[in-house]
Amino acid sequence: MAAPVNEADLVDSSVLQTDPNNEADSKSSSRGKLVLRRFLRNRLAVVALAVIVLFYILAFTYTWYSPWAYDQLDPASTLLPPDGNHWFGTNQIGGDMFAQTLRGLQKSLTIGLLAALFSTGVASIVGAAAGYFGGWTDRIAMWIVDLLLILPPFLIISILSPAFRGKTWLILVGLIALFQWMITARIVRGMTLTLREREFVKAAKFMGQPAWRIIAKHIVPNMASLLIIDATINVGVAIITETSLSFFGFGVQSPDVSLGTLIAAGADAVRTFPWLFYIPAGFLVATVLAVNFAGDGLRDALDPSASRSRRKERKRIAEKTKSPSSPNTAGAEA
Repeated sequence: MAAPVNEADLVDSSVLQTDPNNEADSKSSSRGKLVLRRFLRNRLAVVALAVIVLFYILAFTYTWYSPWAYDQLDPASTLLPPDGNHWFGTNQIGGDMFAQTLRGLQKSLTIGLLAALFSTGVASIVGAAAGYFGGWTDRIAMWIVDLLLILPPFLIISILSPAFRGKTWLILVGLIALFQWMITARIVRGMTLTLREREFVKAAKFMGQPAWRIIAKHIVPNMASLLIIDATINVGVAIITETSLSFFGFGVQSPDVSLGTLIAAGADAVRTFPWLFYIPAGFLVATVLAVNFAGDGLRDALDPSASRSRRKERKRIAEKTKSPSSPNTAGAEA
């Protein structure tokens, strides 16, 4: 006689097994939700992110609703204040300041974003390779880092810019990113020195995985928080660098425009025609502040312990500042 069949035996054993990939995905999803909740609690960071998104939308869609193109001139309407036809006024040659400001914002945002992504990518590759391989790789990489750290970036880019005049603006992105990655690479190297001694990295080595696969799969993902924060903050730094270079004529070249070229063009007329200067300058200040506030909020969301330590440090400094007045107060009361 056949043995009785238990109902539990009919259940597919694969259902009872835990899929490690699904478990990892669920952990990643829960961490992402936690980071999102922390970020949304920071109202200043949320407002800053909304401003950044709004500026990107305005900068890349202005041609849909602007009555003027950024390179279109209205010779009969020079140096007009803002009105219904020219929303931000016009410049000395009849160019529409609304179209030019948003075109400049588009160019500055694009250069800032690309330079930040490129510099963060280089920092992660160089730092992780130096920390993982050690030896001559580490020495050569750190020698290059030390060399670039002592070079004055603004002076070097200013000297090289005339050679690339009339070429693509992507060269400017590369020059800005060239001097932005060194400090982050040092931090990544230090973290890699610690991570390469962890058990999961040693297990990957034992299983015969190639070095670059270990770096890409096990080391760099464990520094994702640092790299995301670094890329966010580097956007603001790159925008300021591009604006400074363009202000002095070493960045974006005519007939194209950026916020730096517009600010430079309006600086001489700031008293008589203030809209030429204050409108692009206002967009620049708002953009950089928004990027920095959003970066701070993202850092606090990804690493709340750093936020707590900063609050403790501020509290300690505040108590230190107040403490000298207490003896005088006590003496006065006596």
